[in-house]
Amino acid sequence: MHKVGLKTLKNKLSEYVRLAAAGDTVVITDRDRIVAEIVPPQPRTGLTPFEEKGVGEGWLTPARIRDGSPPPSKPVPGLTLERLMSDLARDREDR
Repeated sequence: MHKVGLKTLKNKLSEYVRLAAAGDTVVITDRDRIVAEIVPPQPRTGLTPFEEKGVGEGWLTPARIRDGSPPPSKPVPGLTLERLMSDLARDREDR
């Protein structure tokens, strides 16, 4: 980890960006107070930062199908479109 003041960072930005690209973390200070960090690039997961946080904390599980196709269907035995529509019409009769 490297610590650098804001003024020095301004003058040697490309050097510190190269360090971060190589895997080092650069902590940026302003009057001895930490104000930012330049961190190594993370692999792209296709998730939003909120989703990445949820996966990292364990309360969110990412989808297993990544190509955008719908999940495989699990048909209910004996349920046809005709039966579903008649049940829907029956349920709506009392409205």
